[in-house]
Amino acid sequence: MIQSNNQRGEVRVGPTMNRQLFGVFGDRAEFSRLSAIEQFDHVIEGDSATVGIRDVGYGLPGRTTVYESDDGICLIWGEIIQETPQPPAKRLLERYAETGKSAFDELNGSYLAFVEHKNDALLITDPIRSWEAFYTDAPGVRAFGTDAAKVARTIPDPQLDDRTVAEIIHFGTSFSDSTVVTDLKRIPFDGYLTPDSVGELRRFVYRPKEFDYVGELAARLQRAIERRVPLPGQKGLLLGPGCDSRIVLSQHPELDAAYTVGSSSTACTLAGRHGVEYAALPISERSLDIRPEVIQYTQGIRESVHIHHRGNTDAIDADTIYHGTLFDTLLRGQFLPAHEVELFGRTVTFDGLDPNPDITQHVKSRFGCAGAESIVSDDRFPDTDNEGRRPKDLVEPSFESCWDRTDSVYNAIDLFSIKQTPTLAFRTHLADHFLESFIAADRDLIEWHLTTPPEYRTERTFRAALERLDATVLGPTSPVRIRSQHHPIEGFLERIVPDRAPFGNGSSSTSNPSAVDLDTIYETDSLDQKLFPGYDEIHSLPARVKLRMNDLITWIEYATGEPRYTPDQLLSLF
Repeated sequence: MIQSNNQRGEVRVGPTMNRQLFGVFGDRAEFSRLSAIEQFDHVIEGDSATVGIRDVGYGLPGRTTVYESDDGICLIWGEIIQETPQPPAKRLLERYAETGKSAFDELNGSYLAFVEHKNDALLITDPIRSWEAFYTDAPGVRAFGTDAAKVARTIPDPQLDDRTVAEIIHFGTSFSDSTVVTDLKRIPFDGYLTPDSVGELRRFVYRPKEFDYVGELAARLQRAIERRVPLPGQKGLLLGPGCDSRIVLSQHPELDAAYTVGSSSTACTLAGRHGVEYAALPISERSLDIRPEVIQYTQGIRESVHIHHRGNTDAIDADTIYHGTLFDTLLRGQFLPAHEVELFGRTVTFDGLDPNPDITQHVKSRFGCAGAESIVSDDRFPDTDNEGRRPKDLVEPSFESCWDRTDSVYNAIDLFSIKQTPTLAFRTHLADHFLESFIAADRDLIEWHLTTPPEYRTERTFRAALERLDATVLGPTSPVRIRSQHHPIEGFLERIVPDRAPFGNGSSSTSNPSAVDLDTIYETDSLDQKLFPGYDEIHSLPARVKLRMNDLITWIEYATGEPRYTPDQLLSLF
């Protein structure tokens, strides 16, 4: 057992992820040196690489698939939309042999793809990097995989990256391709990995034009949902407080259940109108589940509070799960800076976008601050002690790297935001327990985002598109079938979350994971005493920042096999 830095006691090296890809640019012997073969459903071997996959969806239509021939090997891991009768992996290998990297332009879905053909071997992400892949050269062979901790454990003497740790503490995410382990990197956005290099593709590039933005969005949303209807088993939907997931509820003809975090009469009515059973997942102490088995999904690049359904996995009675993640960013301009003016002590919002946005201030206001923006302020960083760790120093280099794909500051802001949001710990955890469908990763929706000017990627355009598909989608009117989950929790909710936000018609933000009152639950469960006994200076910080600190301490210990940070050391990064 590994001794924890905090008083929770023992921390296990967590279980193998149910769903993962792991490989080496080497032979089967090199693979076996770093990982047990029996952990995987299938292992493919080429001339220069060996790759294993583990996935409950392996072999199902539209899911992980493998092809091997005398000409090479190919696998597609994740969700892949099959648009021709030919098996996707076979077609990709043949198209790669004909056209090279441009073959990847034809793929649609949320996936990683590996191809080896003649002297080429490479692993690629989808255009929005909706699945992360991590790699290291430290064990003497280039190893890569989707479980960051598994790849990190191949590093003989892992060292830590203070800059990335500082980013996660202050913003809840890592803006660069780094992780908290120095020798553990991420494949770049819209990128690829080879035996001796990394690079970027050019599938995600802004090219605005004029067309029917509302009509095209409506048609593309409908097609994107239809393509994902055939997934097997009981089908559930995570129904959020905004209108993103409502369109899935409206357009998916085979949903069995809809789930919300906390109970909602509006959600009940919406589900009932479409003949879908409704279930409320309780808000409780389990909503701040701090076990390593949950924190492992942060992957050393972000915080774990975004796992909306944490503590309630067993209450979700579904095989396949749908959600509306990234609709707000890709289709509604969630991260675009509104034109706001301070008048008479109030913030007044006008139509249009901020004509001169302060990038660092905007990122501070949107990423992981949750009412704690004073923690992410320049005056917390003395120039001598923390040079390079001011918010401006953390944000600007990553923002500047967005310019080669865009034509305006607004598109650069959206690209910056997209780079951070698709791989929320929420999504990684969800996909590890269910067949998960990431509708927003559909190629048609990505193309709509890239070709629609930012001034039209708005709530108004999105709602107009929804109403073209279903005129009643934005307002409930009819009775429901309801299945309540864990009714005894209601007393707890009334006691600790009396003012929790209702399910409504407005927008939702990826920086606000649910109606869960983190500070109240944190205090009720006495987590200061459980996590940071004796650290009074830490106790004064907002709950969200303290939870990030705990995430870091736990994940690093889980990934490296030993304690590496104390709370005092994390405080020194402020």
